[in-house]
Amino acid sequence: MQARILVVEDEAAIRRGLCDVLAYHGHEPVPVATGTDGLREALTGRYDLLILDVMLPGVDGLTICEQARQAHPRQAILMLTARGGESDVLEGFRRGADDYVPKPFSVAQVVARVEALLRRAGVSERFEVAGLPVDATRLSAGDTPTVELTRRDVELLAYLARTPGRPVSRDELLREVWGYAITRGVETRCVDMHIAKLRKKLATVTRREIVETVRGAGYRVPG
Repeated sequence: MQARILVVEDEAAIRRGLCDVLAYHGHEPVPVATGTDGLREALTGRYDLLILDVMLPGVDGLTICEQARQAHPRQAILMLTARGGESDVLEGFRRGADDYVPKPFSVAQVVARVEALLRRAGVSERFEVAGLPVDATRLSAGDTPTVELTRRDVELLAYLARTPGRPVSRDELLREVWGYAITRGVETRCVDMHIAKLRKKLATVTRREIVETVRGAGYRVPG
């Protein structure tokens, strides 16, 4: 599918390279060089995906991410940064990023992450997880009332729902939901943080615990 993708990157060579490869794969990249312009564009809601550098002139990428997520809860967001430490990555997820790629990165790595996010954005189905209805098109859970979900929330619930009752390890979730080809050495607290936030959302529409912790094994949904 062709996607309209906002690329906010102040390094001209990286910006051109990203836009060239995105265009080669059939997408419509829109390049922006400053955080101020990036924030203005991101808030329009006209993009299928935002690719944001963290260190930007004017407004930093984390602020753009946070404000875009608040304005458009369903927005797909990929962060690019030279700051790849654990605390920086966790901060990106806390601010609302769907995925995070540290520099230097390979073109293939970025394309794989972009395509994975776009596939999640294009999911159009309804399913149940432990009796709770989830609408993957509207990114919501529950009947009345409903709660808004992110694309990552829906992908996580959909994956766990495929094998109810089976504990799924953090490494498996990193591979199958987060899209990491190699999980050795990858910090897994982002999984725990995401599930903690998801539980708070689901608690507003059901009293049941939808995602259970299995000590030493990972997470599961009731069978």
